[in-house]
Amino acid sequence: MSTKHFLNDPTHLVNSALRSITLTNPLVALDPEHKIIYRRPTQNSSSQPNKKVSIISGGGSGHEPSFAAMVGPGLLDAAVSGTIFASPSAEQVRVAIMSRVDHASSSKEKDSGGGVLVTVMNYTGDVLNFGVAVEKARAAATGIPVEMVIVGDDVGVGRTKSGKVGRRGIAGTVLVHKITGALAAQGYGLADVTKVARLVADNLVSVGASLGHVHVPGRSKITQNDDTEGSFLGQDEVEIGMGIHNEPGSSIQSEEGGVKLPNLVKKMLSQLLDMSDKDRAFVTVNSNEVVLLVNNLGGVSPLEMGGIVTEVVDQLKENWNIRPVRILSGTYMTSLNGNGFSITLLNVVNTDIGGPGMVDLLDFPAECVGWAAPISKLAWEEKNMATREDSSSLGDVEETTRTSGLEFEDSKAAQERLEYGLKRVVQVEPEVTRYDTVVGDGDCGIGLTRGAQAILKHLSTTPLTGDVVSDVSRIVPVVENNMDGTSGALYAIFLNSLVAALKSAVGGEEGKTQASPKIWAQTLRKSCDSLSKYTPARPGDRTLVDALCPFVETLEETGDIEKAALAAKAGADKTKGMKASLGRTVYVGGDGFETVPDPGAWGLASFFLGLAGVKIEEASSAPLQQEKGDDDKMDDETEEGFSTPPAEKEKDDDWEAI
Repeated sequence: MSTKHFLNDPTHLVNSALRSITLTNPLVALDPEHKIIYRRPTQNSSSQPNKKVSIISGGGSGHEPSFAAMVGPGLLDAAVSGTIFASPSAEQVRVAIMSRVDHASSSKEKDSGGGVLVTVMNYTGDVLNFGVAVEKARAAATGIPVEMVIVGDDVGVGRTKSGKVGRRGIAGTVLVHKITGALAAQGYGLADVTKVARLVADNLVSVGASLGHVHVPGRSKITQNDDTEGSFLGQDEVEIGMGIHNEPGSSIQSEEGGVKLPNLVKKMLSQLLDMSDKDRAFVTVNSNEVVLLVNNLGGVSPLEMGGIVTEVVDQLKENWNIRPVRILSGTYMTSLNGNGFSITLLNVVNTDIGGPGMVDLLDFPAECVGWAAPISKLAWEEKNMATREDSSSLGDVEETTRTSGLEFEDSKAAQERLEYGLKRVVQVEPEVTRYDTVVGDGDCGIGLTRGAQAILKHLSTTPLTGDVVSDVSRIVPVVENNMDGTSGALYAIFLNSLVAALKSAVGGEEGKTQASPKIWAQTLRKSCDSLSKYTPARPGDRTLVDALCPFVETLEETGDIEKAALAAKAGADKTKGMKASLGRTVYVGGDGFETVPDPGAWGLASFFLGLAGVKIEEASSAPLQQEKGDDDKMDDETEEGFSTPPAEKEKDDDWEAI
């Protein structure tokens, strides 16, 4: 694994790489603030009477030419980039949907022009952040027709190990982009384009292999002597199924005298095509038409790629009686400078839309720097055409806050309890961080604290007004702008859904309705249901859901916030010993699950305990440090900036006051 780079500042590296695309392709422009490459409007496109479907994709940087270099006529309309190996934020994606592509058609009919198809690879952060943006676009006043398709084509990690996460998205994703981009360019509607996108995704299988892990620019350098994470493979070793973010694969193959390509390709094709391997038999490739894509992960020489392609084609013919109708070879989706390659097979099937087939759509011209297509003379002549409006006028004017008619019984008491819950999150940050250091990457406590402190700052300048919908709506963007990663996206989806549920809980502005325990329970339940559409996490999967669901269920049953908070805490406690079923730990593993609770679940349970006014010592079985006496406790909290919890009331009154 080489740790030498020409550019070692990852932020500068990503920004420079994005700018380079605009220098080499006059058809695209860059929104540097949001890291969006998008198609530059031209005279031809502006004069078209019918608006086409726009295709948007994206993901972490480090996979170039995917996704930004795939923007151009016949392919993507916009691509959103995150930092290296990290999902872009929901806000970045929202701007791309709302302001960087054409969606002028206001009709929501299936066959109308316009609309947006968002295609995302199956990684938790990508799915959640893109999902938040899609939901926001659907809820916008303009009512943008938007669909989202998730692509998972990797068979390197089988069903047993991948669990609820499902197949990862790798190089086969570019075939979904190419085919849907061609359909959209020919004027097909959103319903047809979405249907074909899912059809292509369902007929893809891919697997990769690499001679070593990659080093991310800007990260600390390690040597083989201090390598504790298996980043170095031996001279005679190759890892099959390695992911495009350094994730472990299915096996490490070692042969005396070095890697033998024929044996490696034989095993890779077996994982793709052997229907007796029930752990990986995702697609039956029995079509007379098969498309082969051999993808360079970034560090394989063109000479070696030629030898690899020949070996793959020969074995497909001799061992599987498959003669691909199209053979694509090159650099389509990388893992930085990964010394490896991937094989993708597309089982060509009928699109059933009464138009061009998959192969015809792959052959359709595309004009971008990431796909083998020339840039025309006309494109250079149109280079100086006006770009879209800059980010200072994105066109998504904030809606005027309206009175919903749903009110807190006592907004001052509600704010006090909310602040105490948030301060409890800040207080337990060291514990949460320690738990996450044992079983994760150590950033959970810091992320939760960042969000809690941001809301506290917001409340200090913008106190609760008493209108529930208005007040929660104002908190949502605070969370979205300050909490990143997977947990940030989960909270954003949940809170956005909560706002919608609260709006529907009352009949409008006529009359006033107090937010009763029943209303809170019903709206929180609807938010849980919405969240479940974007994550397979369920109780027992060792996630924040293990605290959230018991809280909501107990509140539904009892209307008692204190009992609900204690149920959340009990749910978090039960995560000790659970094996993680979701998130990065599915791939990277880890020890210590039996000794600590899930960090996210415990952080959320701590918030609920603070919200309910439950003192730490009252939750005796909670894995928190024991507090001093009440007087000492209050003194300590005052010194640290913590407020005293609200005075005790009857439990039902407490909840109704919120």
